[in-house]
Amino acid sequence: MLNEILLGGAIATVSGVVGFFISKKITGANFDIYVEQAAAKAKAIENEAQTLLERAKLKAREIELEAQKVFDSAKERARADFSQREDALIRKEQSFERFKQDEEKKIQTELNNIKAQKVNLERNEKSLASLKKRYEEKIDEAVHTIEHSAGMTQEEAKNVLLEKMEEKARGEIAHIVRRYENEAREKGERKANFILAQATSRFAGEFASERLTNLVHLDSDELKGRIIGKEGRNIKALETLLGVDIIIDDTPNAILVSSFNLYRRAIATKTLQLLIEDGRIQPARIEEIFKKVSEEFESKILAEGEELIAQMNIGVMHPELMKLIGRLRYRASYGQNALAHTLEVAHLAGIMASEMGGDPILAKRAGLLHDIGKALTHDMDGNHVDLGAEICRRYNEDEVVINAIYAHHGQQEINSIECGAVCAADALSAARPGARREVLESFLKRVTEIEEIASRHSGVKQAYAINAGREVRVIVNATLVNDDESILMAREIAKEIEARVQYPGEIKVNVIRESRAVEFAK
Repeated sequence: MLNEILLGGAIATVSGVVGFFISKKITGANFDIYVEQAAAKAKAIENEAQTLLERAKLKAREIELEAQKVFDSAKERARADFSQREDALIRKEQSFERFKQDEEKKIQTELNNIKAQKVNLERNEKSLASLKKRYEEKIDEAVHTIEHSAGMTQEEAKNVLLEKMEEKARGEIAHIVRRYENEAREKGERKANFILAQATSRFAGEFASERLTNLVHLDSDELKGRIIGKEGRNIKALETLLGVDIIIDDTPNAILVSSFNLYRRAIATKTLQLLIEDGRIQPARIEEIFKKVSEEFESKILAEGEELIAQMNIGVMHPELMKLIGRLRYRASYGQNALAHTLEVAHLAGIMASEMGGDPILAKRAGLLHDIGKALTHDMDGNHVDLGAEICRRYNEDEVVINAIYAHHGQQEINSIECGAVCAADALSAARPGARREVLESFLKRVTEIEEIASRHSGVKQAYAINAGREVRVIVNATLVNDDESILMAREIAKEIEARVQYPGEIKVNVIRESRAVEFAK
């Protein structure tokens, strides 16, 4: 029994030892598998990390190339901008140099003229002294002759001679005065017509007519809904910010921008075009685009003013005045573009001033600034004449310029050739057929009012407004109104029209008095 127990214990011991070794062997094999799997995973992770590193390097290279492109583009733009500014500076220097040379030549010419006039004056003084001496000698001889022949004293002979000569010369003097007055009037009219013909033939610019609306093209009518926005949010933001009326109707693929302010309407049109191109139409984007367009327009009007001053070759001008000149492109009077009118007046005034012996450069400068106040009337209170004179005084413009601003509306007398040329050129530009337009109703109302004013005067048979309301012909009864009264009536009608009617330019009043004698031979 004991032996069996010992044998069973030995067998159990051997079985345990064998099981232990078998278990150890199996565990070792599994550990090797785990090690191999871990090594494989580590290799995979390493490969993935290497791939990510390569991708990061490629991405960094792409970012670096993009940054280099942006830098090169900015560098080119800066270089082009610098080149443009350098060219502009060179042009300004050349313009100033030409202006300086012209002024030096003018001063030298004036000095030479003064010297020549001085020499002629000295010669004339010597000749006058000699003639005066001879005249006194002849007078003495005549007095002695009359005294001996008439038996009168020198004083009595002098009085008789003077009385006779005065009686004889009075009629001749009156005739000579009338003749020279008529000649002067005819020569003045011929000279004025010649100057106007020269000016208008040497400069015949086109006129620019302005409307009250701008048309904005749409690619499709779906954009109208996006412009209106949810519950009208977008169109309210547009009209409030831009200060214009946006008209969306049944017109296919188009909307209208309406405003009396040309500058505001131009900004609104450009803002809408950019919004349509961008596609993101919402209040925040509207404000962003509006701000960008406004800044571009401010820079544009200053650059345009500088370019015009350089082209006109009228010397140096303050930047604020140049900016206002550029702003005149977005102003209009009776449909006539203010900048086009201003340039036309400047050119015509320069030509007329040169024909009349004035300073053409100063005349062009005065013509360019005569309506400068119109660039301020939308932003400041007051009429354009007072605003223009004030801004020109602030920047030390010549008194001729100030006089032209006041005189072209009759608020001052014309004090120089240059100012007269500006006033004539302003009337020519405004009166040119087609240059200005006005609403039909206001035109008919003005013409009717003019005819009624003329017809109310006693002795008037008929009154007609002709030549687009620029002239009124008044036919009077010859038996009730004489020649002197007709002159007085024309003046009274003109004064009443000035006081009661608003009109551009001037109105000519013609009072016609005709007396007929009719008889029949039987």
